[in-house]
Amino acid sequence: MSDSRQTQAPQPVSDEQIEQLYRDYGNDVLRVSYFYLGNREQAEDITQDVFIRLMENRPVLIPGSEKSWLLKVALNRCRDYWRSSWHKRVLLGSKKLDLIPADDNIDQRLEKEALLQAVNALPAPEKEVFLLFYYQNLSTQETAQVLGTPEGTVSSRLSRGRQKLKQFLDGGEDQP
Repeated sequence: MSDSRQTQAPQPVSDEQIEQLYRDYGNDVLRVSYFYLGNREQAEDITQDVFIRLMENRPVLIPGSEKSWLLKVALNRCRDYWRSSWHKRVLLGSKKLDLIPADDNIDQRLEKEALLQAVNALPAPEKEVFLLFYYQNLSTQETAQVLGTPEGTVSSRLSRGRQKLKQFLDGGEDQP
């Protein structure tokens, strides 16, 4: 007896799916890019580029992994931009404080600013893990999937990053 149900082969993303993915995850891609680069306009360019690549390449995405795919592409594009010869890294004077709610008191704002600068100064592998785990609220398993690394590596990077941040924020080092 043959099975009357037809299993449909995975299909490349459609225009409708791309629009829905943009509505669902566009802000997440923008936030990760913005925190990574520290510049709103550059983050918007990266976000646009991620969705253009999605339209051009039309990958077959596994249901439930769409956000991971988008964030992985965004991080790769941010790394490429960061490595580009004409890009100069500027940490001070960035607009990262836009992420902090306006109703915070000045001490809380200064603490958050110091933390954001410390996270931004972490080596790229640890910084990326922090962005995904703390700012995107992904689990260690989801973070590992996005970065293509074992879950144990994600845990190690989180642990090392926390130690470096503690030293930096306690005044033990100039940089994490």
